[in-house]
Amino acid sequence: MSDTCTPPKNGDYPSDCEITAGLRSMAANQTKERLAKDQELALAKAKDIKLLLLDVDGVLTDGTLIYHHDGQESKTFNTQDGFGLRLIRECGIATGLITARKSQVVSRRAKELQMSYIYQGNSNKLGAYKEIIKESGLKPFEICYMGDDWLDLVLLKRVGLAAVPANAVEEVKDIAHYITHHSGGQGAVRDVCNLLLESRNILSSCLQDYMNR
Repeated sequence: MSDTCTPPKNGDYPSDCEITAGLRSMAANQTKERLAKDQELALAKAKDIKLLLLDVDGVLTDGTLIYHHDGQESKTFNTQDGFGLRLIRECGIATGLITARKSQVVSRRAKELQMSYIYQGNSNKLGAYKEIIKESGLKPFEICYMGDDWLDLVLLKRVGLAAVPANAVEEVKDIAHYITHHSGGQGAVRDVCNLLLESRNILSSCLQDYMNR
C-alpha cells in the first residue's frame, strides 16, 4: 500500500488518506515541540548540578542479575557510562550511588570510577540521601538522581534534576525531568553525563580535546 495520497480534484473534499496524513504530521510536530521543551527544561536544571547520584540495577546495569554456584553474583557495566562519569568528574561534578542491594562487584566498580558517595544495602534511600546532603552541604537543586523503579521515586521527586533511563517503569517516567535515549547499562548514564556537560557549554570542547590528542 502506498504511503502517499492521490491529490484531490478541484472541488473535492480531502480524502480519508489526506486527513490521516495531516493528523500524523500534526502529531509528529507536537511531539518534536514537546521533546524540544523537555530538553530545554532539562538543560536549565542541569546547569546547577554539582553531584550525580545513581541507582545501580537498571541504571548502571541492564538490571540482569547472574548468580553463581558459590553464592557470588555478576553484573555487567558499560564502559561508555564509565567514561562519561570520568568526564564530569574532571569538570568538577561529583558522583555517587545509592542502591538497595549490596555487591562486591559494585564496590569495585564504584572505586574504579572514584565515586565520592557509596551507599549499598539501603532500601531506605531517603536516609542515605539526607546523609549525603548533610555531608556535602549541597542543596537539593544541586543534585541529580537517576533511577528506574518505584524505590527511586522518593529521591526523584526531591532532587533538582530527576533523570531516568529509557527502560524505566512508566510511573517513574511520569515524574522525570529527563528521560535518556538509551536504556540502563547501555549508555543511559552517558546520556546524563553529556547533558550535564552540554548545560555548561563544554561538551564540544571536551570532544575537541580528545580529537586533538
